[in-house]
Amino acid sequence: MTVLIDPPFWPAHGTVFSHLVSDASLEELHAFAAAAGIPERAFDGDHYDVAARHFERLVAAGATPVGGKELVRRLAASGLRIPARERPSKIVPALRERWSRLLPEDPELGEDLLSRWGEPHRNYHSRVHLLNVLEALDLLLPGSGLPVERHRPLLLAAWFHDAVYQGVPGQDEEDSARLAERGLGALSVHGALAAGEAAEVARLVRLTTGHDPAPDDLTGQLLCDADLSVLAWPVQRYARYLASVRADYAHVSDADFARGRAAVVEQLLALEPLFHSPLAQELWLDAARGNLRGELEAFRRAESR
Repeated sequence: MTVLIDPPFWPAHGTVFSHLVSDASLEELHAFAAAAGIPERAFDGDHYDVAARHFERLVAAGATPVGGKELVRRLAASGLRIPARERPSKIVPALRERWSRLLPEDPELGEDLLSRWGEPHRNYHSRVHLLNVLEALDLLLPGSGLPVERHRPLLLAAWFHDAVYQGVPGQDEEDSARLAERGLGALSVHGALAAGEAAEVARLVRLTTGHDPAPDDLTGQLLCDADLSVLAWPVQRYARYLASVRADYAHVSDADFARGRAAVVEQLLALEPLFHSPLAQELWLDAARGNLRGELEAFRRAESR
């Protein structure tokens, strides 16, 4: 592992700041920062912001000083850099624009959902995940054969599927489905949604509990495929996903988390098929199974120590 730090340059709070990053692993970056006494609140997705007064001490502790451009290059090459479009300043306008095209009749509902997805206790189940699911559907929908009139319930289900998130599997999905029923019910009454659309959205949201839609449920298959597309991310981006999932369960001990996560991975590997649509299988199946098997093997190695 190499921990990198650029010169103090970025002004804020009456001083200037450096960026502290790893070009190999977020886990090791967090371990380095913790050992150096850098608080968790200084972490910003893919780096720690550290005040100038810490620069020499961090270099003495083992951080390698590099120029700002080199730090960005190494971070990007590692796969750990968060893309600019996933930063808060970019992602909120992008999601707001998507909502305005999807359901312009109710901007307030869109703002409520954006607020929910941005709750501070969320790590993986965040606006980034919502955007990733919507972008996965952008890939899957054009050649899916799903009639155009069924696109809107599917996209609304993506917006609602983790709109309630307290880290309680099953209950979160049920509460999100009920939120959809309440939030969309009035729109059905006033004609902004077609009859049955609100109920279809709630049904789809409930499907994300087990990701096991019926063989003839094309809409459900597309939502589940998009929701699980994260499993096929490149190795370092997948590591970032795992770190954010762990952060969502920070209240759980390492041993309990490992047992619970291993059970989830085994359940996902047992799904047949893991992805349903031909395009999702082509794009994501091999990489997803490789990531899941690697994760499970890591748990087994840890248990044998």
